[in-house]
Amino acid sequence: MYRSHTCGELRLADVNKAVTLAGWVQTVRKFGSITFVDLRDRYGITQLLFSENLNAQLDASPLGREYVLQVKGKVNERSNKNANIPTGEVEILVSEFAILNKAATPPFTIQDDTDGGDDLRMKYRYLDLRRNIVKKNIELRYAVSRSTRNYLHENGFMDIETPFLIKSTPEGARDFVVPSRMNPGQFYALPQSPQTFKQLLMVSGYDRYYQIVKCFRDEDLRADRQPEFTQIDCEMSFVEQEDILNMFEELVKRIFKDVKNIDYTEKVERMTWEEAMWRYGNDKPDIRFGMQLCNLKFPAHTFPSKPSLSHLIDGASFQVFDTAETVTAIAVPGCAEYTRKQTDELTEWVKRPQIGMKGLVFIKCNADGTYKSSVDKFYSEDKLKAIADAAGAKAGDLVLILAGAEERTRKATSELRLELGERLGLRKPDEFKLLWVLDFPLFEYAEEENRWVARHHPFTSPKPDHIPVMINNNPVIENAAEYLKHPYAGIKANAYDMVLNGNEIGGGSIRIFQRELQEKMFEALGMDKEEQLHKFGFLLGAFEYGAPPHGGLAFGFDRLCAIIGGSESIRDFIAFPKNNSGRDVMLDAPGPIDAKQFDELQIQLNLKA
Repeated sequence: MYRSHTCGELRLADVNKAVTLAGWVQTVRKFGSITFVDLRDRYGITQLLFSENLNAQLDASPLGREYVLQVKGKVNERSNKNANIPTGEVEILVSEFAILNKAATPPFTIQDDTDGGDDLRMKYRYLDLRRNIVKKNIELRYAVSRSTRNYLHENGFMDIETPFLIKSTPEGARDFVVPSRMNPGQFYALPQSPQTFKQLLMVSGYDRYYQIVKCFRDEDLRADRQPEFTQIDCEMSFVEQEDILNMFEELVKRIFKDVKNIDYTEKVERMTWEEAMWRYGNDKPDIRFGMQLCNLKFPAHTFPSKPSLSHLIDGASFQVFDTAETVTAIAVPGCAEYTRKQTDELTEWVKRPQIGMKGLVFIKCNADGTYKSSVDKFYSEDKLKAIADAAGAKAGDLVLILAGAEERTRKATSELRLELGERLGLRKPDEFKLLWVLDFPLFEYAEEENRWVARHHPFTSPKPDHIPVMINNNPVIENAAEYLKHPYAGIKANAYDMVLNGNEIGGGSIRIFQRELQEKMFEALGMDKEEQLHKFGFLLGAFEYGAPPHGGLAFGFDRLCAIIGGSESIRDFIAFPKNNSGRDVMLDAPGPIDAKQFDELQIQLNLKA
């Protein structure tokens, strides 16, 4: 028997008990004739006391960091207790020990405040995983998985596996492809999601399906993306949108309770896509704090039902506003006392290439009721007050205004809002706020291709009252300049995204389940009949055999874990992640294959310069 107890298990109630422990040496501390060793395993740390009679053995076989050690001894009450660890009231009086395996000196310290950089820790990820801070992330990931499975099982869902070697289908990102040795010149694709399979399972009568499943996309990476990622993938038959929203907001509440012991009792807010863009400048707003956008000027077609405030800024001969397509403002609470240096720094921040603005206008709402602005010579104090009032500013607040092209300005204002929310401590990592965003446009217009593209994916159904518009109109855009007047421009998707703290954690839709409507969708995306049958003939055929109404969604499992764990990067919650170049630096993958494998696959490599 290698161990009778773990290193996180023993307490005062176990004093005088004979035990056997095994684990890794965290630290060794010699004090004259006695030696203290901290022994670590997955469950915790226990202090070992080697008395004088064992010191000769330790001198002959000295212990080093990360040695694998087995000890036998008796549990003793510590004289110098450590309140920072659960086992801090006891220690083991070692009677005998055995070094099970020696260890080379680790390339970085195995502790929370390590001296290892990201690249080094990823190269030795198997050592990094020993650190307590990383272990907690992996444990949290498992807790989220366990809670999810329990909830879905209790609600009648079946865990059904779907294939990884499939046919390449257009879903918005590049596929990873796998050559087939038995079918020379042909390739499998790794699934970007199990979308068509879960719809086929609905046709097959498995009305509540789920998987916690790997998905693959060959796209540029950042902190919240990996080439392989995990989804909580779900689908239900004979449901409407309301059924799905209720089912899965309860899932997330259950996860909060099981994993964080948080009772999320408040009603989950709902917001249309148009309202999210109007109020926050993006479709995944962080609603934990205010600073909503004030839309001073915008193209009439963008928000046709919203009132214009352009009269507040017109007529002042300020060319920046006069020539801009869009002018937006936010009121930053309590920041009217910002110095010139601070407002200049914000101006430089919005000029960064990733934000892309040319400048920033400010209005200071002073505590004495006066107004000071960077555009004083263009606008009277009464005009400045009117603009500030429209933005919702109060005495002591700072109004920040951006102007330029519609999409860029709205996005930049959204990013500025989030940045200031972060600086002012309004985006608290231990505060969670859920939101449903609904009624997305079904289509987007791809100007360079003069055609429609699906905003979500080609299996998303229109809102029921928009189905006749889609069926009875030709999707071809005759004149690119007139696309906004096309009937398809107003079609809303029967789709929904769940947002948590400004991050999209899940999204889905009610699916198309009639062949005629699915063919019309494919036609709108530029697929002729032959291409439709080649790529999706299996799905269109299945729809002719009694396909039920169905819908579902998928949660980004890695991202959900990261947000609950208080991290901005999903890599922290993946056991063996890739770096930002998509490489596994531990395995040194991807890498070349030998000539024999190319011959077997009947493939010739021709790298372009």
